[in-house]
Amino acid sequence: MKRILIAGGAGFLGSHLCDRFMKEGYKVIAMDNLVTGNIRNIEHLFKHPNFEYYHHDITKFVHVPGPLDYILHFASPASPIDYLKMPIQTLKVGSLGTHNLLGLAKEKKSRMLIASTSEVYGDPLVHPQNESYWGNVNPIGPRGVYDEAKRFQEAMTMAYHTFHGLETRIVRIFNTYGPRMRLDDGRALPAFMSQALKGEDITVFGDGSQTRSFCYVDDLIEGIYRLMLSDYHLPVNIGNPNEVSLKEFAEEIQHLIGSHSKIVYQALPQDDPKQRQPDISLAKELLQWQPLVDRSEGLRITLDYFKKELGV
Repeated sequence: MKRILIAGGAGFLGSHLCDRFMKEGYKVIAMDNLVTGNIRNIEHLFKHPNFEYYHHDITKFVHVPGPLDYILHFASPASPIDYLKMPIQTLKVGSLGTHNLLGLAKEKKSRMLIASTSEVYGDPLVHPQNESYWGNVNPIGPRGVYDEAKRFQEAMTMAYHTFHGLETRIVRIFNTYGPRMRLDDGRALPAFMSQALKGEDITVFGDGSQTRSFCYVDDLIEGIYRLMLSDYHLPVNIGNPNEVSLKEFAEEIQHLIGSHSKIVYQALPQDDPKQRQPDISLAKELLQWQPLVDRSEGLRITLDYFKKELGV
């Protein structure tokens, strides 16, 4: 039976990965220091004999007894509200944390997949973004702590691949949504949904013309699963190319909830990307993967989760 370590395993994406690999018959170790993760996301797995949980900060030395076939690095604050509050921890988990896990992968001869992000493209000058685009990132801006941590993470992973011959995989994740998102994580979808459900004004930054492309979590997990089992070591975009402006998106959520909340506009944060849309040609060709869940369906499922969490 194959054994896998999922760093950030109690987070939004990490916990869904734990579920998927348990379902596929793996022994799963979730590692998380719960800075942004939530133990409730994985509690249902505790009774399972093939599941273990380690409370640990991967910026400190990482030791796991026994063999490991795979390591997935999904540990990092991932929303602006978090990484602006924890800038140094964000940089450390992308640098020291990545180095520690790569060292463990080398020792165990494991294959390691890292969660990179569309943020490596910064505020892009190329649209849609494909994997060969190098990005337009401000290293000293407020978002630089996340963008550069992820860019460094990719560079370090490639160095281990070329220098040590380590088996590595790099996924560049575009905006993902679904159950287990934190309601207060500050990103567009949780903010819009929470505000509309509470009857508060829906806050859109800028004039709302900036775009995002939202991918439902099950589609993303499928893409990651296929990439990990593939033979491809260069970055691959996984996301949904169905692009929408934030103004339209706020209206969509308003309509879905039947909310009378007003849409109000606030100043655009510094270095906020004006557009975001993945070119997924590579994932289609390489992994025979493309998103299947329509946004209206994904939003309905996510709304049910939010209602339950908010008790409305």
